[in-house]
Amino acid sequence: MDKVAVLSKYLPAEAAPVIAKWIDYFKCEFKISRNRNTKFGDFRPPQKGHHHRISVNYDLNPYAFLVTSVHEFAHLLTWDQHKGRVKPHGQEWKNNFKRMMGPFFEKGVFPADLHHVILRYLENPAASSCSDMDLFRALKKYDKASGAATVESLPLNTLFMLKDGRTFRKENLRRKRYTCLEVDTGRIYLFSPLAEVFPVSSH
Repeated sequence: MDKVAVLSKYLPAEAAPVIAKWIDYFKCEFKISRNRNTKFGDFRPPQKGHHHRISVNYDLNPYAFLVTSVHEFAHLLTWDQHKGRVKPHGQEWKNNFKRMMGPFFEKGVFPADLHHVILRYLENPAASSCSDMDLFRALKKYDKASGAATVESLPLNTLFMLKDGRTFRKENLRRKRYTCLEVDTGRIYLFSPLAEVFPVSSH
């Protein structure tokens, strides 16, 4: 099947030919993966007869899918250059990430609001787009409506539920995370402001 056509279902259409070209050039096994709560994407170097392997979660919005793909391809290029002798998210990876984002800025792939946030992020990219709150918020704006809300968007004392059915009450902000009380157990948990949860109606 045509790589560009498949990738266009997940990426901005003008970005798909570039990613398809990289897959061929680097002889990379590129997998569109199920949702993983702990990560958006993954890179594995060649081993046991496999080529480079990259996987990206299927349910990311097109811009998050693209940023994640470039993040992983920057790992691949850094591995090719240094064979694992440098830190995974060290300066070598940061330089490659910035360089590999270039074609997408030239093509005007990103909307203006996202363009500016990504440029700021690339001044010193973090190990994950999740760990940069400004970038994560900007990318989240382009998610499809799901009925979910972020913890930071809920008023204090709001009840909310996780996908596993557990119910919590939002309490106070402690440094960068919110303390939330698990209703059934009385235990306190810390939640990222951008954690996706489902508000519980009080009616």
